[in-house]
Amino acid sequence: MKSILVTGATGFIGSHLLPHLEQQNFSVKITTRQPSPQTSQNITPVKINNIDETTDWSEALTDVECVIHLAGRAHILQDTATDPEAEFYQTNTVATSNLVKQSIECGVKHFIFMSSIGAMTTLATETLTESSPCYPDTPYGHSKLQAEQNLKELCKNNPMTWTILRPPLIYGARNPGNMERLLKLVKTGLPLPFGAIKNCRSLLYVGNLVDAIAQCITHPNARNQTFIISDGEDLSTPALIRQIGTAMRKQPTLIPIPPQLLKLIAQPLGKGETIDRLAGSLTVDSGKIRKTLDWKPPFSVHQGLKNTVDWFLEKK
Repeated sequence: MKSILVTGATGFIGSHLLPHLEQQNFSVKITTRQPSPQTSQNITPVKINNIDETTDWSEALTDVECVIHLAGRAHILQDTATDPEAEFYQTNTVATSNLVKQSIECGVKHFIFMSSIGAMTTLATETLTESSPCYPDTPYGHSKLQAEQNLKELCKNNPMTWTILRPPLIYGARNPGNMERLLKLVKTGLPLPFGAIKNCRSLLYVGNLVDAIAQCITHPNARNQTFIISDGEDLSTPALIRQIGTAMRKQPTLIPIPPQLLKLIAQPLGKGETIDRLAGSLTVDSGKIRKTLDWKPPFSVHQGLKNTVDWFLEKK
C-alpha cells in the first residue's frame, strides 16, 4: 500500500490510531492546521486549513490508497452555537462529501468513515443491528447519517470502496467527554445518586476501535460495508461505576434515587440530557464485524477501563 491519509489525527481516536498504524508499518499522512516537521519516518504531516466544502485536498491525497476520515464536529452537551444543526451539517456532511469527491478524483481505493451510533439513535429499548432503522434524534446524528448516505451515493458508480463504522460511547486515555466526567465523579468518593438506574449500555474501548480500523484497511470483506462495533460486554450505569471504582481501588456508594426525580432536579440546571444518557439504554450487536472480518476485540471491558483509569490517575 502506498499511503494512508488520516484526518483528525491529533484528536482522541487519532492519537491512538497513529501509533497502532506505525506498529504495523503503514506509511501515513496526517492533516495539521499549522506547518509541522516530520517526526516519524512513517508519518508525514500535510498542512490543511479549516476542513469545509472549499478545502483543497490534492496534496494530502497524492499517492494515497486509503483515507481514514476521523475529523468532524462532535456531539456537544449544551451546544452554544447559534445554529448547531447548520454547524454539524457543514462540518460532518458537506465537508465530508468534498473529501470523498476529491478522493475519488485522486484515485483513492478505499475510504473509511468514522460515523456514530448516533446516526441511528441515542437511546433504544432494543439491541441495534445494522438492519435496524435509522431515526437520528440529534443534529449530530442527522449530519452523520447524511454523510454516510452521500458517501455511498458518490461511490456508487466509481471504483472507490467504503467502510462505515458506527461506534457507541468510546472511552480510553485522553477521552475528553462523558467518561472523563464520570471518572471525576467516582474519584471524589462522594455518594452518587445512580443506584436506582436499571439500564444497559454498549461501550467501545479505543484500543479495540483502532484495531478494527486497521483490519478494515486491508480486509477485502470490509469493502462497501457498514459495521456497528462495540466491546461486546454491555453494562448498566451502576455496574460501570463499580468497575471504575474497582480500578481506582474505591468502593462507590450508590444512592437509589429514581431516574425521573434525577431528571426533574437536573433539568433546571441544564443537565437533563446528561441524566438521559446516564439512565437510558443503548445496546448494539457487533456480530456482523466479528463474523465478516473474523475480528475479536483485543481488550476486554475490564482491561479497557483499567487502562483508562490508570491514565486518568497518572495525569492528576
